[in-house]
Amino acid sequence: MLHTLLSRLDLPVVDAHCDIPCGIYDARIVQYYAVSALRQIDILLSLPDKNLSHTAFAMQVARNTAKKEEMAEKCKHETRVIWGDFMKPKNQDDMAKCHELAHGIMLAGSAVKQDLHREDGEKLVELSNQFAEVFWKSKGVETHRVTTPYAPNVEVVEPKL
Repeated sequence: MLHTLLSRLDLPVVDAHCDIPCGIYDARIVQYYAVSALRQIDILLSLPDKNLSHTAFAMQVARNTAKKEEMAEKCKHETRVIWGDFMKPKNQDDMAKCHELAHGIMLAGSAVKQDLHREDGEKLVELSNQFAEVFWKSKGVETHRVTTPYAPNVEVVEPKL
């Protein structure tokens, strides 16, 4: 009924690239979550070997593990949003690279959630960096790599704004 009513009105046709056309996308959020997941891996790997029956130790492991998995999932989510809502053929010359990177982030994020290997976290950070490079290139913005001033002190891609 609403569709019928609206179709009778002489309204201009509008087109949006996402559900809510805010136009605000930033690949740095993908990198933030990837670096945060790597940080949680480092914290977990640095914990002293203790008896898991020790309550405080078990609770710390549980909290850091939950946070690691949350950060990896948020990295995947933000990648899906940018990939699905922003990265359109008109915005991106090399869509194959974009698809490949988004898929790689999905796989790397899952690996981070499934286990406790630092290499998986490093891979997630590097793929998020490459995704950021493609993202900023699509906006005509140059990038450079900088080392984070906080642990885990890894390189991230930053736009030259």
